[in-house]
Amino acid sequence: MPLKTHQDEMPSINLTPMIDIVFQLIIFFMVGTRFTEIEKSIDLKLPQVSSSAPLSSAPQKRVINVFRDGKIQMNQQELSLGQLTSELKTAREQYNELGVVVRGDAQTDLQNVAAILTACREAGISDLGISVRLGTKER
Repeated sequence: MPLKTHQDEMPSINLTPMIDIVFQLIIFFMVGTRFTEIEKSIDLKLPQVSSSAPLSSAPQKRVINVFRDGKIQMNQQELSLGQLTSELKTAREQYNELGVVVRGDAQTDLQNVAAILTACREAGISDLGISVRLGTKER
Protein backbone atom coordinates (compact mmCIF):
# COMPACT_ATOMS: atom_id res chain seq x y z
CA MET A 1 0.00 0.00 0.00
CA PRO A 2 1.58 3.32 -1.05
CA LEU A 3 2.04 5.92 1.69
CA LYS A 4 1.74 9.64 1.15
CA THR A 5 5.02 11.33 1.68
CA HIS A 6 3.98 14.86 0.84
CA GLN A 7 1.14 16.95 2.22
CA ASP A 8 -1.61 18.29 -0.08
CA GLU A 9 -2.20 22.00 -0.35
CA MET A 10 -4.74 23.40 2.15
CA PRO A 11 -7.89 24.66 0.46
CA SER A 12 -8.35 28.40 0.54
CA ILE A 13 -11.55 30.40 0.67
CA ASN A 14 -12.02 33.04 -1.98
CA LEU A 15 -13.33 36.16 -0.18
CA THR A 16 -13.37 38.43 -3.22
CA PRO A 17 -17.13 38.05 -4.01
CA MET A 18 -18.09 38.70 -0.40
CA ILE A 19 -15.93 41.83 -0.22
CA ASP A 20 -17.49 43.08 -3.48
CA ILE A 21 -21.00 42.65 -2.05
CA VAL A 22 -20.07 44.42 1.20
CA PHE A 23 -18.68 47.39 -0.71
CA GLN A 24 -21.83 47.58 -2.85
CA LEU A 25 -24.03 47.56 0.27
CA ILE A 26 -21.96 50.31 1.85
CA ILE A 27 -22.30 52.45 -1.29
CA PHE A 28 -26.04 51.77 -1.46
CA PHE A 29 -26.65 52.87 2.14
CA MET A 30 -24.45 55.93 1.76
CA VAL A 31 -26.41 57.08 -1.28
CA GLY A 32 -29.74 56.27 0.40
CA THR A 33 -29.00 58.36 3.46
CA ARG A 34 -28.06 61.32 1.29
CA PHE A 35 -31.56 61.43 -0.20
CA THR A 36 -33.21 61.72 3.22
CA GLU A 37 -30.86 64.55 4.20
CA ILE A 38 -31.67 66.45 1.02
CA GLU A 39 -35.41 66.27 1.71
CA LYS A 40 -34.93 67.56 5.26
CA SER A 41 -32.89 70.53 4.05
CA ILE A 42 -35.68 71.91 1.82
CA ASP A 43 -36.75 75.29 3.17
CA LEU A 44 -40.37 74.65 4.09
CA LYS A 45 -42.43 76.06 6.93
CA LEU A 46 -44.55 73.27 8.37
CA PRO A 47 -47.94 73.94 9.97
CA GLN A 48 -48.08 73.98 13.75
CA VAL A 49 -50.62 72.08 15.90
CA SER A 50 -51.29 72.19 19.61
CA SER A 51 -51.42 68.41 20.10
CA SER A 52 -50.99 65.34 18.00
CA ALA A 53 -53.63 62.64 17.92
CA PRO A 54 -55.41 60.67 15.22
CA LEU A 55 -58.18 62.53 13.46
CA SER A 56 -60.69 59.95 14.63
CA SER A 57 -60.20 57.07 16.97
CA ALA A 58 -61.22 53.56 16.09
CA PRO A 59 -64.56 52.65 17.62
CA GLN A 60 -64.71 50.03 20.31
CA LYS A 61 -65.91 46.57 19.42
CA ARG A 62 -69.66 46.20 19.46
CA VAL A 63 -70.91 43.85 22.16
CA ILE A 64 -73.93 41.70 21.34
CA ASN A 65 -75.64 39.89 24.21
CA VAL A 66 -77.67 36.74 23.56
CA PHE A 67 -79.93 35.81 26.47
CA ARG A 68 -81.18 32.36 27.48
CA ASP A 69 -84.54 32.86 25.73
CA GLY A 70 -82.84 33.97 22.47
CA LYS A 71 -83.37 37.69 23.01
CA ILE A 72 -80.68 39.84 21.33
CA GLN A 73 -79.36 43.05 22.81
CA MET A 74 -76.81 45.55 21.45
CA ASN A 75 -76.10 48.99 22.98
CA GLN A 76 -78.81 48.39 25.61
CA GLN A 77 -81.39 47.98 22.83
CA GLU A 78 -83.35 44.83 22.17
CA LEU A 79 -83.15 43.96 18.47
CA SER A 80 -84.45 41.31 16.12
CA LEU A 81 -82.02 39.38 13.94
CA GLY A 82 -82.89 41.50 10.87
CA GLN A 83 -82.51 44.75 12.81
CA LEU A 84 -79.16 43.57 14.12
CA THR A 85 -77.91 42.84 10.61
CA SER A 86 -78.97 46.27 9.33
CA GLU A 87 -77.45 48.03 12.38
CA LEU A 88 -74.16 46.23 11.84
CA LYS A 89 -74.16 47.05 8.12
CA THR A 90 -74.69 50.73 8.92
CA ALA A 91 -71.94 50.69 11.55
CA ARG A 92 -69.57 48.91 9.16
CA GLU A 93 -70.18 51.56 6.47
CA GLN A 94 -68.92 54.16 8.96
CA TYR A 95 -65.88 52.09 9.99
CA ASN A 96 -64.75 49.26 7.73
CA GLU A 97 -62.66 47.43 10.36
CA LEU A 98 -65.49 47.17 12.90
CA GLY A 99 -65.20 44.32 15.41
CA VAL A 100 -67.92 42.44 17.28
CA VAL A 101 -67.88 40.42 20.50
CA VAL A 102 -70.76 37.99 21.06
CA ARG A 103 -71.69 37.24 24.67
CA GLY A 104 -74.02 34.27 24.86
CA ASP A 105 -75.67 32.98 28.01
CA ALA A 106 -74.23 29.63 29.04
CA GLN A 107 -77.73 28.11 29.05
CA THR A 108 -78.78 29.38 25.60
CA ASP A 109 -78.94 27.15 22.55
CA LEU A 110 -75.89 27.22 20.34
CA GLN A 111 -78.26 27.96 17.46
CA ASN A 112 -78.92 31.44 18.88
CA VAL A 113 -75.20 32.27 18.92
CA ALA A 114 -74.74 30.76 15.45
CA ALA A 115 -77.54 32.99 14.13
CA ILE A 116 -75.77 36.06 15.53
CA LEU A 117 -72.46 35.03 13.95
CA THR A 118 -74.23 34.51 10.61
CA ALA A 119 -75.79 37.97 10.87
CA CYS A 120 -72.33 39.44 11.50
CA ARG A 121 -70.95 37.68 8.42
CA GLU A 122 -73.88 38.96 6.33
CA ALA A 123 -73.04 42.50 7.51
CA GLY A 124 -69.47 41.96 6.26
CA ILE A 125 -67.79 41.92 9.66
CA SER A 126 -64.72 39.72 9.81
CA ASP A 127 -63.38 40.64 13.27
CA LEU A 128 -65.54 38.37 15.44
CA GLY A 129 -65.06 37.14 18.98
CA ILE A 130 -66.98 35.11 21.52
CA SER A 131 -66.78 36.04 25.17
CA VAL A 132 -66.26 33.22 27.68
CA ARG A 133 -65.13 32.98 31.29
CA LEU A 134 -62.46 30.72 32.66
CA GLY A 135 -63.58 28.05 35.09
CA THR A 136 -62.01 25.23 37.01
CA LYS A 137 -61.10 22.02 35.24
CA GLU A 138 -63.62 19.24 35.60
CA ARG A 139 -62.58 15.65 35.01
